[in-house]
Amino acid sequence: MLEFGAHMSISGGCDLAIGRAAAFGMTACQIFTKNDRQWVAKPLDPEVVERFKEQQESTGVRHLVAHDSYLINLASPDNAMWEKSRVAFREELDRCDLLGVPFLVTHPGAHVGSGEEAGIRRVSEGINRIHAERPNGSTTILLETTAGQGTTLGRTFEELAAIIAGVEDKGRVGVCFDTCHAFAAGYDLRDTDSYRATMEEFDRVLGLELLKAFHLNDSRKGLGSRVDRHTAVGEGELGLEAFRSLVNDPRFSGLPGILETDKGPDGEEDRRNLATLRGLVEVAAPV
Repeated sequence: MLEFGAHMSISGGCDLAIGRAAAFGMTACQIFTKNDRQWVAKPLDPEVVERFKEQQESTGVRHLVAHDSYLINLASPDNAMWEKSRVAFREELDRCDLLGVPFLVTHPGAHVGSGEEAGIRRVSEGINRIHAERPNGSTTILLETTAGQGTTLGRTFEELAAIIAGVEDKGRVGVCFDTCHAFAAGYDLRDTDSYRATMEEFDRVLGLELLKAFHLNDSRKGLGSRVDRHTAVGEGELGLEAFRSLVNDPRFSGLPGILETDKGPDGEEDRRNLATLRGLVEVAAPV
């Protein structure tokens, strides 16, 4: 079974996100390590870092993922923007290392008219530069599957494979599979056969061993729409059977499955979505 969780607010401090996840019975959690709408952030307070790690131990919310700022674009053809993005991404990896977060999810970026091949080269180059500057970094970069809006890269498994092919230290990169994004990009998951076919295609192009985390989002828009619009599990175009197939796939047992669906200040939407996901898990009959 997947380790279920959601993206949680870090308002008041990163450490508070763990307690918020634990209150809903989550075993996984995704956070921003800083304000995702700003380029810079003050250094992490050592006391916050210590409390963050203590919260993991005391609550059991140990399957952690971070997501980088949406401002970052490692595929940009503009040298100033590329360098700004590269430095910001490197700093986010540094923050993950301090917190002990093993994975940092990133959208591969947008080529902004320079073309897919050029954009892919820029992303690989940026990752290689960062790896060279952080030879002892422990956090793994997870390239996220995207819906492919505009010039965004990551719509196809082949694009992700091409980025990884250009990365010299391949042991430090993996993939985060977003169900909404993959579906909107044209990968069907809605029944057993289509789910199996999509995962076989992923395995053929990338290899299932690269899959390290899932974003569990239903889609407001249809198959191949290339529009990224999340909705509650089972209430969109994907439907419940897609999630039933995924949560019962033994190959992904123990990986974090993160909700990124809309929620209000009390987070009750997370509770309902988690209940839906848990209700899809099939318990094997005793032998």
